[in-house]
Amino acid sequence: QILGDGTGNVVHLWERDCSVQRRHQKVIEMAPAWTLPDDLRQQLHQYAIQLTSAAKYKNAGTVEFLVDAELRPYFIEVNPRIQVEHTVTEEVTGIDLVQSQIKIAGGATLEEIGLVQEHITARGVAIQCRVTTENPERDFAPDTGTLSLYRHSAGCGVRMDGVGYSGLTITPYFDSMIVKYTARGSTFPETVSRMNRVLQECRIRGVKTNIPFLLNC
Repeated sequence: QILGDGTGNVVHLWERDCSVQRRHQKVIEMAPAWTLPDDLRQQLHQYAIQLTSAAKYKNAGTVEFLVDAELRPYFIEVNPRIQVEHTVTEEVTGIDLVQSQIKIAGGATLEEIGLVQEHITARGVAIQCRVTTENPERDFAPDTGTLSLYRHSAGCGVRMDGVGYSGLTITPYFDSMIVKYTARGSTFPETVSRMNRVLQECRIRGVKTNIPFLLNC
């Protein structure tokens, strides 16, 4: 994840691991990518900053790479926008990415909004799960209907981003994601445990969801 102010000044906000996918669609994301060796992590940060700084990039953006079994990185693309999984970066860095890019669009520099690379650190681990109205038992076929119950888990280290309510009609005309949960903890096992609780305690009735699939990932 990077932020640039259009002057060649770019900072990275660490990295995310988006390896858990289905049909090339991200399902579970985490920050930071804690399984990466430190030297490879620093290399990816350097590549991302060099590329976007040379282009005088202005906005929030994501520089994406693939890493093979021999830990060799391959550049894929730059996504010049906020992504669905930006929440995990916000949780571990404490930086509001949406607010930051709005300020940059208004003409502010990174220094003016207090973003200095040496001060940007990642604390703990955050995991995001995308809850969709898809039925895992029918090859993830989209489901439609009316929500008869829509209730979420909560607590320390739990974030919910979504829109919904009991009585909402789910139609086939829009993306199937209905809510995304983000859990944060000091360690990976703690965060996984918290996310498991979130998925088990939430109640979405009236349509099928991919929650059983997420719990088995």
